[in-house]
Amino acid sequence: MGRKTKDGVELKLARCTVREWRPGDAPSLVKHANNIKVWRNLHDAFPHPYTRADAVEWIKQTSKEHADTVFAIEVDGSAVGGIGLHPGKDVHRRTAAIGYWLGEEFWGRGIVTEALIAVTEYAFSRFDLARLEAFVFEWNLPSARVLEKAGYTLEAKLRKAVTKAGRTVDCFLYARFRE
Repeated sequence: MGRKTKDGVELKLARCTVREWRPGDAPSLVKHANNIKVWRNLHDAFPHPYTRADAVEWIKQTSKEHADTVFAIEVDGSAVGGIGLHPGKDVHRRTAAIGYWLGEEFWGRGIVTEALIAVTEYAFSRFDLARLEAFVFEWNLPSARVLEKAGYTLEAKLRKAVTKAGRTVDCFLYARFRE
C-alpha cells in the first residue's frame, strides 16, 4: 500500500499520493486552503484568509512534530489538501481523531475517499489504535458520505455541539474500529 521513505510516509494511490508536507508545498497550500468553502468545514484553528506565513508555519510545525501523522494529499505533483491523525491521550490513548480537507476544484472525484481509506489502514497498522473517529458539521453531507464509503459508521448526532461562523449547530460522530 505504501512505503516509508527517508523523508517520511508515502502512500501512492490511484488518484493521489499521501505524503509528508514539504517546504515547496507552501504556494499550493495557500492556493487551495485560502477558500471560504474549505474553511467553513474545518476547525477554527484553520485560518481564513490563509496566508503564505500560515502555510510556512504549518509545514514547519508539521514536519518537525507530526511527520508520521499529518500528511499532504498530492494530485499531479501539487499538494491540494491534507489529512491527519490526532491521537488521544490518557484513557483515550487507543483512539485518534482523523480529519481531512481538499481544495474545492478537486471535490467529487473520490480523492479524499481514497486517501481516507489508505490513511485509515496506515493508522491501524502503524499505531496501537482500537478506534478512529471523525466529526462532521451538519451541513457537510458530502464529507459524511466520504466517511461511509471508507467504512466508518455513524455513531451519534451531537446536538448543538459546535459553533462555526457564528452558528451553533449539530455535528455527526463517525467511527471505525480495528478489524
